[in-house]
Amino acid sequence: MAKTPTATEKAPAAKKPAARKPKAAAAAAETTTAADAKAKFSKAIEDARAGAKALTVEAQARAGEYKDQLAARSGDWVEEAKDLAGQAKERATVLAHDGKAKASDAIGTLGKLVADSAPTIDEKLGAKYGDYARTAARSMQETAAKIESKELAELGEDAKEFVRKSPGLAIGLAAVAGFMLSRLFKGGSSED
Repeated sequence: MAKTPTATEKAPAAKKPAARKPKAAAAAAETTTAADAKAKFSKAIEDARAGAKALTVEAQARAGEYKDQLAARSGDWVEEAKDLAGQAKERATVLAHDGKAKASDAIGTLGKLVADSAPTIDEKLGAKYGDYARTAARSMQETAAKIESKELAELGEDAKEFVRKSPGLAIGLAAVAGFMLSRLFKGGSSED
């Protein structure tokens, strides 16, 4: 006897279509995701390059503006520096001429003072020392006349030649002058 399916018995189930294999789906999704990521990355790189080019152009424009401003200002600064240098040179020349005149007058006055005191030296120390004083006074007055008659450039050359001929004496004189100047300025301070 053959069995017939009854209501309680189940008929064999129809086969469902086979589900996609998970590996194939994942690979397809990966390919799509990788392609999307690659596209997004490429777009980001292009955007970055475009942004960098725009920034480069803007930076070059600003640099050009700053360069122009600096050129204009540096030209002004050069002119101001030239004016100040000219003023300083004129002022230094005036001060040098004044210093030359004062030095000449001071040496001449000192020579006159020594010459005037020569008779007193004759009386107190003897004629020999009086003659030394007169010789020194004459030498001082001649030096004052030479200083007065020479130009500043000539005096500078004379000073250079003196230092070349006797550097030890020049250093000693500079030390003495420095000491005297320091005492002069120190004497005016309130620390003493």
